[in-house]
Amino acid sequence: MILPILAAAVGDHIRFESLGLHPDVFSIGFFTLRWYSLAYIAGILIGWWYLLKLLAQPGAPMARRHADDLVFYATLGIILGGRIGYVIFYAPEMFLHPLRIVRLWDGGMSFHGGVLGTSLGIILFARKHKLDWLRIHDYVACVVPFGLFFGRLANFVNGELWGKPADVPWAIIFPHTVPYPMLDPARHPSQLYEAALEGVLLFALLAYAFWRTRARYYPGRLVGLFLVGYGIARFTVEFFREPDRQLVAFAEATGLHMGQWLCVPMIAGGVYLVMTSTKRRTRVEPIAGVESVA
Repeated sequence: MILPILAAAVGDHIRFESLGLHPDVFSIGFFTLRWYSLAYIAGILIGWWYLLKLLAQPGAPMARRHADDLVFYATLGIILGGRIGYVIFYAPEMFLHPLRIVRLWDGGMSFHGGVLGTSLGIILFARKHKLDWLRIHDYVACVVPFGLFFGRLANFVNGELWGKPADVPWAIIFPHTVPYPMLDPARHPSQLYEAALEGVLLFALLAYAFWRTRARYYPGRLVGLFLVGYGIARFTVEFFREPDRQLVAFAEATGLHMGQWLCVPMIAGGVYLVMTSTKRRTRVEPIAGVESVA
């Protein structure tokens, strides 16, 4: 068990420290700006900008004035859903120490929880403005890969959520991944795998479906593609990623990581939305954009 780890560690691999990366952008007094915070801000702002471009196209389900309000609901859903989801799925012991739950700066966010929180926020937003909540989900799904991309890059900069030991040429030796005095093994940079699949590839898939096909006129098709694409990408990368330390026993007992189990209903729900989207096709009257779409 130890020999493969030692063998991976002594190979000619990049040491994480040599990359010169640090979780903090800068500190002034008691204030510290972290790359993880910037990742959230960049994902929201760039996603907002791209959403406005999507809404300028024919048959949009809401206007720009709605998008400004939606950002508030979505941001609240991301933060609350992501944190509560992390506590429920990955760290339920926090319920015994409630003050730890609100310490967001200590890390711990669940993407699956964030999806549920954002979805609930969109539904509440749509009810308030009497809009089609499923079509809004379609448009929001197209912008989510921005946040995923920046978030995974921030995970890499933080040197967290690293992958399993590996001897591939691009493996990286992250510090403090095994107990002292064992040597840290070279590992898959699984954060970058996820940035590529969940960020770049998923964005390309949804952009093609939006701009080159008529998928946006079939309510549920785009968000369904997102759920399937993300679910498959995350499920696959988890095979190269170490499970959370507190969930190692769970992964060994069930054969899959918690993240993989959470992806199963996502994939199933996405397939359902895509397969049934044709039945939901109706005449799309514009709330934004330049024309009606029959």
